[in-house]
Order: sequence, then C-alpha cells, then structure tokens
Amino acid sequence: MTRRYARELALQTLFSIEIGRHDASVALHETLARPGVETQRGFIRDLVYGTLEHAAESDALIAPLLEGWTLERLPTVDRILLRMSAYEMRYRPHTPHAVVINEAVELAKRFSTEESGRFVNGVLSSVGRSA
Repeated sequence: MTRRYARELALQTLFSIEIGRHDASVALHETLARPGVETQRGFIRDLVYGTLEHAAESDALIAPLLEGWTLERLPTVDRILLRMSAYEMRYRPHTPHAVVINEAVELAKRFSTEESGRFVNGVLSSVGRSA
C-alpha cells in the first residue's frame, strides 16, 4: 500500500467522523480492517488521531491564511485536508513539506472541487513556511 492511498483512507475516515458523526475509534477500526492496509496501519492511525487531537491548533494556523474565507465555509474535504496536512507538516517532520503538499493537492483534485487543488496548494505552501 502506498502512502498516498494511506492518506486517502485517513481522509475518508476523517470525513466519516465529521459528516457521518461516526465515533473516531469505530471509524478507524473499520478502515484498518480493510485488506491490504497492514503496512500502513500505524501511519493511518497517526494521521487520523493526530488530525483530530490537533484540529484546533491546525485551525488557528490555517484560518489567517484563507483570505476572505472562513474554515466553516470551506468544502468539508478541503477543511479536512488542510487540517490533516498541517498536522503532518508539524508533527511528522521526516516527511518533506513538498511531499505533504503534493499529496494533499492530488487528494483535493480527486475528492473536492475543481479549484480545490490550487487553493489547497496555496494555503499549505504558507503553512509550510510557518511550520
């Protein structure tokens, strides 16, 4: 399993928690029970729990960079991607910021709006400079 797919599963899990109001441990358990995730279980678990645990801190970092937007008005996928990526840049320093940003942009292009890739890239580039 690739890290990109692991990030995708973490994003889907976080989306399920936020939109579906699923309990985090239940949603994560369902994700980790999927075939083929064995090699990335720790990474997925860390992204999900880390993103949730540091959401307020990530929001405080991201909000001033939104230029005319509020976190609440963002598409849900974009908001989750920004939080997850901000967490990864701050707390998983062994992953280069450029890799985190690229992965987030690709996920935004795939799962969000047409403009989301550029938007996520711009915000995360600023986060990367301050993280």
